[in-house]
Amino acid sequence: MGHTKTITVNYLARVEGEGALYVKFDGSHVQDLQLKIFEPPRFFEAFLRNRNFMEAPDITARICGICPVAYQMSSVHAMEDALDITLPKPLRELRRLLYCAEWIESHALHIYMLHAPDFLDYPSAIEMAKDHPTLVENGLKLKKIGNALMSLIGGREIHPINVKVGGFYKIPSVKQLRTLRDDLLWAKETAKATVYWAGTLPMPEFNQDYEFVALSHPSEYPLNEGRLVSNKGLDISIKDYTKNFVEEHVEHSNALHSIHKGHGSYLVGPMARYSLNYNRLSDLAQDTAKQAGLSEVCSNPFQSIIVRAVEVLYACEEALRIIDEYTPPDTPCIELTPKSAVGYACTEAPRGILYHQYQIDSDGSIQEAKIVPPTSQNQKRIEDDLVELIKEQSSLPDDELQYVCEQAIRNYDPCISCATHFLKIQVER
Repeated sequence: MGHTKTITVNYLARVEGEGALYVKFDGSHVQDLQLKIFEPPRFFEAFLRNRNFMEAPDITARICGICPVAYQMSSVHAMEDALDITLPKPLRELRRLLYCAEWIESHALHIYMLHAPDFLDYPSAIEMAKDHPTLVENGLKLKKIGNALMSLIGGREIHPINVKVGGFYKIPSVKQLRTLRDDLLWAKETAKATVYWAGTLPMPEFNQDYEFVALSHPSEYPLNEGRLVSNKGLDISIKDYTKNFVEEHVEHSNALHSIHKGHGSYLVGPMARYSLNYNRLSDLAQDTAKQAGLSEVCSNPFQSIIVRAVEVLYACEEALRIIDEYTPPDTPCIELTPKSAVGYACTEAPRGILYHQYQIDSDGSIQEAKIVPPTSQNQKRIEDDLVELIKEQSSLPDDELQYVCEQAIRNYDPCISCATHFLKIQVER
């Protein structure tokens, strides 16, 4: 009979939200593994019912303080899909620019503050800053630049208020946007250096056979629009999402587990976007990724820190392109009239695809709302990865095994509001 023990991590640190980890295994065989998300349900889908469709961007933005733009973009695109609205190019480009801002600030936060301490063997970014002050300062400045761009376009840094179904309430001038150009040039060079630095970090070999799922656009690295594709044959329009993916309740989590029907768990986020859309990256981003040791497909979740840095570089380049080509639209918002319809949208939050579906009535009131965030889509895959990782690392002492598991969870940047430290581990022999 094998040696049986249980590892319990009561609170996961350096992740956004409240989660825990429970592992029970017999020798190298994992008998049970649960990534527990115990933060209480927040009922946003219920809050949206009977509210006017124009309120959706402001209500959904409150779901997350780190990626509110993702929720706003998915909501407005879904409403515009319901109303058969196509935005003119200048408004579409401003939406894309706002999303670039969120990628920059969110990825910078994760790379430098939440993830880097794992690779450099520090319990937190505060301790890391004592030995690597420039590293932390650069990360904070990158995040500040992303926040400044969000504030200019979105009206404020957290929970932006300028996004509107049909466009924006107010549009920036060319002069206002160009005030951020020098900072973005600095950010571009810093992001490039970040890719190289991330490529030097010590990380285990842990390549997995993922089903990557992400948006795919014929001419752009995906942010706001596209079809939903995978490396295992998926290629669907967004309205067919629920025909292909299903959410399941599991007893140990307040987040639903999402699976691809007939396939099982899948992975969304930077690694999926990168691996499915490598040829849509800029030449600079591709070359920098190669020099940092990435191939065109990344299947090692520990390398996700490099991929996020590549996406920061791309977002800086794309932001500069949009600013340099920007011509203000004739109007900040196009006219629209509500009608009874169903709208679908999926955009690429920093952590992966974010699906929204709304049914609205002829008076513009929301009858039904469905929101599927990236972390619920990744949770089953994270658990699958942890089982495989523990098989390889089961001989480690309990404290080291716990640390490896915690680091592995942070590879996915799960969006579950930040605890400052882990509570004690419980081991039953």
